[in-house]
Amino acid sequence: MATSIREKIAGLIILRLGSNMVPPRSAEEDAQAVKALLDRHPFGGLILFNGRWPETWQTLTDLQRRSGHGLLVMTDMERGLGQQVAGATVFPHLRAFGELGNGGETAVREFTRIGAQEALACGVHVAFAPVADVSRNPQNPIISTRAFGEDAQTVERLVRTYIEAARETGLLTTAKHFPGHGNTHEDSHLVTPVVRDSFEELSTHDLPPFRAAVDAGVDLIMTAHVSYPALDAAGSPATRSHPILHDLLRNWLGFDGAVITDSLHMGGIHDADRTEADVAVDMLNAGVDLFLDLRDPEAVVEGVARAVGEGRLDEATVDRSLARAERLRKRLRARFGENVFVDPSLAFSPDVVGSEEHQAVARRIARSAVKIVEGTVPGIDTGVGLLAVLIEPATTDAAAEASFENALAEHFPDAEFRRVGVGAASSGVIRSAVQTAERLLVAVVAKPAAWHSFGLSDEQRAFVQDLIHQKPTVLAALGDPCALDSFAGAEAQLCTYSDAPVSRQALIEFLASATS
Repeated sequence: MATSIREKIAGLIILRLGSNMVPPRSAEEDAQAVKALLDRHPFGGLILFNGRWPETWQTLTDLQRRSGHGLLVMTDMERGLGQQVAGATVFPHLRAFGELGNGGETAVREFTRIGAQEALACGVHVAFAPVADVSRNPQNPIISTRAFGEDAQTVERLVRTYIEAARETGLLTTAKHFPGHGNTHEDSHLVTPVVRDSFEELSTHDLPPFRAAVDAGVDLIMTAHVSYPALDAAGSPATRSHPILHDLLRNWLGFDGAVITDSLHMGGIHDADRTEADVAVDMLNAGVDLFLDLRDPEAVVEGVARAVGEGRLDEATVDRSLARAERLRKRLRARFGENVFVDPSLAFSPDVVGSEEHQAVARRIARSAVKIVEGTVPGIDTGVGLLAVLIEPATTDAAAEASFENALAEHFPDAEFRRVGVGAASSGVIRSAVQTAERLLVAVVAKPAAWHSFGLSDEQRAFVQDLIHQKPTVLAALGDPCALDSFAGAEAQLCTYSDAPVSRQALIEFLASATS
């Protein structure tokens, strides 16, 4: 149990393990650096990025033994554990579940149960999910298909379902990004967005899913690095706002769980004029309990301890936050046993991770979400005369890229395939292939991605419209349906509501089923 003020503050800090940023680092590559930090301070937990099954299971177990007090391991797994641990199951984005209508709740329960089992079997205890934001702004570059839908009722219903299913399985959940990131047109990874809606508008459109999350027993709530003048006249981002975190979240919504920041690497919370430690003091005084992904965790330990000594922060505030973190550990131990942190198999067998049964559920859900938005899908047979063009405006992982091409080769073996990547709208090779093709399948990736622009460049958009004018074209959005809005003349428009590998496969399977 932490005794000194520095030990207590360290217990509120969640360290990064691995990275998807440039240059990427696997969880295994980061392990030695994290071990060194744990040797110096009793940090509270880890946020996992870029893992690989089963190596990450062993890495986490080794770090737990090094720590000795039970590291709370957390990860962004909006699409299941496979989003961060290669080899585990990856599901479509949440918007795909919102498009399933009456079948949405059943699908969310299946998806959540599977994700929870795989996470706990790997040694991950906290999902940074569900996204409780309502995708209200089609220009939003960072929420989009990560949200269950565009209306509060759909999001509220499926957020509640996710949390209930996770609690049944034993996984701790995090509703994000409070009080709502859905009506921004900027990315809080880069800047601090401002939402100028009135309290009435926020109460109607953004807050209901968070109320449902609290009522369903959500364990943590993640703050948004977004300013809401109607909620805090000073304009402080929610992560640093006492009116938002204390008056609104604690008093009005009645939440007594742990409040965790969004990543503190993000530009939306960065203050160039103040130290990270001084900003951390502001956050604690505002109502934050846990610090996620600090740039310099050891400097924050020292700086916050100094603030306590100087009277700028009450030690009782630190104690309350530490107690909330400890309650999370107690829930896990009560459910799975005292040794669950060093032996994840006490929760679930490692055999469940990435099992064929789980993969089949992901494929079925992805296939169910594909919709014809406009027009009629033509018969394609074996793909003779078909040119499939995949357009990706941002970088993607190799598995996602291969999934589309492999599915095309399986179902339309006579089709040709071309990919248009970042910074290239067209090439002589592609234009030559278009000239000899009889029909085109143009699939456009439209997904939110941190630190990347959303959607197609103007050059790529002009290229797509030119393709549609040249040949009969089936146009498909792998992600947000807004990618289809400005195009005219396609014989059919389809949407998968996700660009996950299973959704890319589902598009090809949908076309094949329309042919048979």
